[in-house]
Amino acid sequence: MSKAAVKETVETTSNLLGEARHYSRQIWLAGLGAYAKAGQEGLDYIKGLVQAGEELEGKGKDLISDQLDAANGKLAPVKDRFEGVKGKVEERFEKIQGAFDERVARALNRMGIPSRQDVDALSAKLDVLNAMLASADKTK
Repeated sequence: MSKAAVKETVETTSNLLGEARHYSRQIWLAGLGAYAKAGQEGLDYIKGLVQAGEELEGKGKDLISDQLDAANGKLAPVKDRFEGVKGKVEERFEKIQGAFDERVARALNRMGIPSRQDVDALSAKLDVLNAMLASADKTK
């Protein structure tokens, strides 16, 4: 090869290397720029998502509160009716219980087992007799 050909090859190679360095630097700077922009935009994007989430959460709470109030409003008449039925059931249960107690007392009385009133009356009479005996003892 001649000196001119070698010189031309060196210059061509040098130009290619220079262009490669130039494009490499361009790519490197583009990557850095993309990284910086993505970092800033990513932060802004996350802030936007947080704000949208907070708004949605508030709307959801309001919606649930409204639906709960509406459901409670619909349940109020049912609750009132239930209280009325409950009172009637309790009243009837007390009547049934009283009738049952009365029948059991009559059955026990027929078998000769005294009722509570009979035992209480007898106990009162015994208290009177004990008092009389105690006062008779003191007079002796």
